[in-house]
Amino acid sequence: MTELLASSGDDHPIIALDDGSGPNLLVAHPGGGDATTWDSVTRCLTDDFRVVRLHRRIYAPGADIALPHSMAVEAADIVTVAELLDSPVLLVGHSSGAVAALEAALLEPSVFAGLILYEPPMSTRELVAGAAGVRARAALDTGDPIEAMRIHMRDIVRMPASTVDAMFADQHVQATLAAYATAQIADNESIDALGAGIDRFAELETATTLIEGDLSPAHLRERLADLGATLPNARIVTLPGQGHIAHLTAPDLLAAAIRDAAVHVLPA
Repeated sequence: MTELLASSGDDHPIIALDDGSGPNLLVAHPGGGDATTWDSVTRCLTDDFRVVRLHRRIYAPGADIALPHSMAVEAADIVTVAELLDSPVLLVGHSSGAVAALEAALLEPSVFAGLILYEPPMSTRELVAGAAGVRARAALDTGDPIEAMRIHMRDIVRMPASTVDAMFADQHVQATLAAYATAQIADNESIDALGAGIDRFAELETATTLIEGDLSPAHLRERLADLGATLPNARIVTLPGQGHIAHLTAPDLLAAAIRDAAVHVLPA
């Protein structure tokens, strides 16, 4: 693995992890961690693809997070890295990283041969964080990042309360989530700042594979279905027995879905 370095339009350094060889997969990772959260999926793909994982700027090690954070900034970062790569470039996004990927494709559609998006929490009919986001921000601002992340998991992602309680009973999980709380809450706010509605994507002709887990929270699947109905060139793939974190629970299955999606886009 090597590091790919770039500079954004606002002179912010952009770091990406660069593995494998072959057609380019540019990955925008989910919230709650950095690009290394996709290590296991990457290992399943590098025999066939060059996998470039962007460290999203608010999650990069030592990140200095300027508020309010903007998805437009993330979209521009993605385009900057994509323009360093040879064509074709397939853009892969997971969760909030998939929201950033969609905004990047809208910004410069000609740069990307296709999109592969795993459960982007788009504000299709209602905001993603809403009132729960306000409570999470209040908890964070009063010095309680663990409570902020508990609200995020339980009331924004909408994981079952029993699952969230079990997660937070693990001190290591608590510490890991708390370390990324500032970035995660800013991430949620940047999604809500886009506003409700996705009509702006109705003319995005880029071939898109939308990936969902059949055990994912209902609102994520509903948002995905709305997106699938709006994008003119989209297909939906369902991962059996999986939820929102298949990159951790079934990386081989997620990698297989990505490989299959690439076949639909890349020339033989």
